[in-house]
Amino acid sequence: MRTELTLQAAETLALKGLAFLVNSPDDLDRFLATSGAAAASLRQSAEEPEFLAAVMDFLLSNEVLLTRFCQDESLDSKTIHRARHALPGA
Repeated sequence: MRTELTLQAAETLALKGLAFLVNSPDDLDRFLATSGAAAASLRQSAEEPEFLAAVMDFLLSNEVLLTRFCQDESLDSKTIHRARHALPGA
């Protein structure tokens, strides 16, 4: 049975995704370049659901990165898709 994620659960997962990127400087640099976000404003941006959606989009756009994140968090990739669906702009 597939369960939908709440907005809060999706945001929490996206914050974990952001932390994952922060711990991988090359991936973070690619995310910042792709999203147009500034490293100096990451904390402030992390409070915005649209920014968190961009984090999920970035993870979903790279299968290797997505697989590493899912392994680190012991998640199924479908959970990431559900989280993205719960965030704005899906």
